[in-house]
Amino acid sequence: MTAPDRPAPRSRRLTELLGIDVPVVLGPFGGVSSVQLTAAVSDGGGLGSYGLYGYDGGAVERTAAELRAATGRPFALNLWVPTGDEATDVGQADFDSYRNKLAPYFEELGIPLPDAPARYMPDYGEQVEATLEARPAVVSFVFGVPAPDVVEEAHRRGIKVLGTATTVDEAVALEEGGVDAVVASGMESGGHRVSFLKPAEESLVGTFSLVPQVTDAVRVPVIAAGGIADRRGFAAAMALGADAVQVGTAFLATRESAAVPEYRALLHSPAAGHTVLTRALSGRLARGIPNRVVRDLSDARSIAPFPVQNWLTGRFRPQAAARGNTELMSLWAGQSAPLLRYGTAAEVLTELLAGGS
Repeated sequence: MTAPDRPAPRSRRLTELLGIDVPVVLGPFGGVSSVQLTAAVSDGGGLGSYGLYGYDGGAVERTAAELRAATGRPFALNLWVPTGDEATDVGQADFDSYRNKLAPYFEELGIPLPDAPARYMPDYGEQVEATLEARPAVVSFVFGVPAPDVVEEAHRRGIKVLGTATTVDEAVALEEGGVDAVVASGMESGGHRVSFLKPAEESLVGTFSLVPQVTDAVRVPVIAAGGIADRRGFAAAMALGADAVQVGTAFLATRESAAVPEYRALLHSPAAGHTVLTRALSGRLARGIPNRVVRDLSDARSIAPFPVQNWLTGRFRPQAAARGNTELMSLWAGQSAPLLRYGTAAEVLTELLAGGS
């Protein structure tokens, strides 16, 4: 296969497209995004990102306003595309069964068992409408290709669109769907595996293999993600043909993130040297540091489907975080966490960009 012509330097293509100064994108965090961290990366010349999972329209509007007050630079808002396999009609008996398997954690934290909600997630259409109305510089999507009318409306409003791929086929589908750039997310990445054409377990391609194949397959800019934590990762990604890098775990470990101190301490500890792929916390496959919940729920029969499991554990995880109880939290982390050395977003940016010198 002949590689498409790509202008040089590659990074300029992406930075000019997004209106940023340096080819670094903050990975969006579903539950631990912070205005402070997003603004810090944007103010440093990169593209700060904020994950909107679980936000209704009003929360999206408030978050966008807070970000605009915190930074005058471009930022991205991130949305999860419905895959169609979300469990939206779980019977009471099944709900009770899944909930009761988690009862010891609620009891330990002194929290009453929750009743089934009217719905497990905000309305996606409401999220999209509020996000487009907020007019961020960029809207990014995971778990699928945004609908044509969404892409068209984003472009009409001057918003750039990013999509995330875990395989070459997904990258091609995203380009055909009209996105402006593709994030090629290798299996080393922390957090959820955002595959959508095949099951996540069948889409575990490493960054070193994925990025050059994606750059050969699409003509839009490619942002490399997964296992990038220092100048060496930055340099390697650019050598593989990427136009920019997306970094999550290294920024998650900084003081500006919404991660509690105990979580950040774990990311800087030997425990971060061992991560696993698990469905225990959300019902979808995600990479993180194993803790008691992950070990207890190793049997798939104990885990509710997404988003039920995510909603249920979401009733006790914030309380666990507030108490610094890392055994009952989500501890998402990528495979390069042992390389983390820096405590602020500015220090991480400086380290990454040293790979371009």
